[in-house]
Parts: sequence; structure tokens; C-alpha cells
Amino acid sequence: MIEEPYRWVEAIANRREYIEGQLAPGSPIAALGYRDGILFLTLGQTRQKLFEIYDRIGMGAIGHPGDIERLRMAAIELASTEGFNRSAADVSLRRLVHYSLSPVMKSAFEQIYGPPYLARMLFAEVGARPEDDMFLRVEYDGEIASNGATYARARQDFAVLSGTRQSVELMEAFLKTEHTPDTSFEAAANSALDAWSVGHMLLQTSDAKELPERAAIAEHRREQLARAAIEAAVLERDGTAAIRYRSLADKELRSLVTQ
Repeated sequence: MIEEPYRWVEAIANRREYIEGQLAPGSPIAALGYRDGILFLTLGQTRQKLFEIYDRIGMGAIGHPGDIERLRMAAIELASTEGFNRSAADVSLRRLVHYSLSPVMKSAFEQIYGPPYLARMLFAEVGARPEDDMFLRVEYDGEIASNGATYARARQDFAVLSGTRQSVELMEAFLKTEHTPDTSFEAAANSALDAWSVGHMLLQTSDAKELPERAAIAEHRREQLARAAIEAAVLERDGTAAIRYRSLADKELRSLVTQ
């Protein structure tokens, strides 16, 4: 009987190691608040990674397509039910994640005889002003990271998602120096693409502790743009728009980004 808790801890550690390995190759995602909304951006060749959830809420995800779809549909159903029972204005990203999705993912992760969710998710909710934008990253074990200010750090006007913690940290370090919330869409697109390049470069090396040189970022960016498509979407800040979420075509972004 005494051994049982230790077996559970060991099983959880093994499960975490397995999931981290499965998610490590995932293409990074950057979400940046700008003057007129929020931009999601990633690069890929096959699977879709960006989705609309509800009115002012968008989502990006990496992981197993089946698990991503299950979580996406759960988020849509929860938001739609909340909007129907109350109103669209009452649908809150904070409630959706903290009271619904996070507990479900934590429970699945800790039930070692059942399958966990192989997914990391990044949510954004556009506000009336850039300072009202909300970003939440949700891990496979239900852990939540917010862009809100705490005693340890200032509020961030962006959020990122990637396959490793080191990649996430350096993407954030890059955007802290390169991004401002009142920037134009074009500037936000270029910053997001550079941040993606930083994250993608870090996935290919395990010992980097500092940001790559700007020349190296630019070269990696050119190489990846030649072989992959840009997937992007925006959440419009304009409250009069019938639909806030809009997907952007690859060719629409190519004309704006610096090669």
C-alpha cells in the first residue's frame, strides 16, 4: 500500500516525458495584439492549427489532430451554450478555460489508466482596446499561463506556443524587445514571423540559451518561407463587424512580410 503513491508519481513522470516528446516537433504559433486586433500566425505544410471558437475568441494548437479537434469542439460547445443561456457578451475566455477546459485536461492527465490529451493550446480574446486583450496558454496537464501582470512580471501584449519550454521562453524574450501593442498590422505580421523563426530554430537545437543573431533569424525565415505556407488569422477589434475572426490567405501575407 505504501508503494502505491510512489508508483503513481512515477507513472505521471513517465506520462509527462512521453507527451513532451510527442509535442516537441510542433510548429510554433505566435499571437500578437496590434492596433486593430489580434494576429495569429504560424507556418506549416499540411494540418490546420488556427481556429475560431466564438465571436471574440480564437485558438491555436499543436499536438495530435484528433485531440485538438475534440478540445476545439468542446470549447465551441461550451461557449455556444454560455452564449445561448446568457448572451454573446457574457462568453468569457477566462471562464471557458479556467472552469471548463483546464479541469478536463488536468483530470485526463492524472487518470493514468486513460489516455491524456496530446495537445497544447493558445487562446486569445480581443478587447475593445489593446490593453483589454487576453491571452491564455493551456498545457496538456491543465496548467494555464496568462498574459496578465503578476508580482513577478509585467503584462504582455502577446503570447506564444511551441514544442519546448526553452523555445517558448526565447520567443517571448524576442517579442518583449520587438513588439508594441499599438503597432500596425504589417509590423505585427513581421514580428510574428520573426518570433516563429526564433521558436522553430530553437526546436532544432537543445543547447541554445540566447537569442539567435538577427542575420540568422532572417536567413532561417527565408528558408522556411520557401518551403512552407503561412497560416494566419485575425480577431478584429471593430465591435461593429458581424464576424470578428478572419482567416488570411498565404498570398495575402506574402505581399506584406519582408523577405
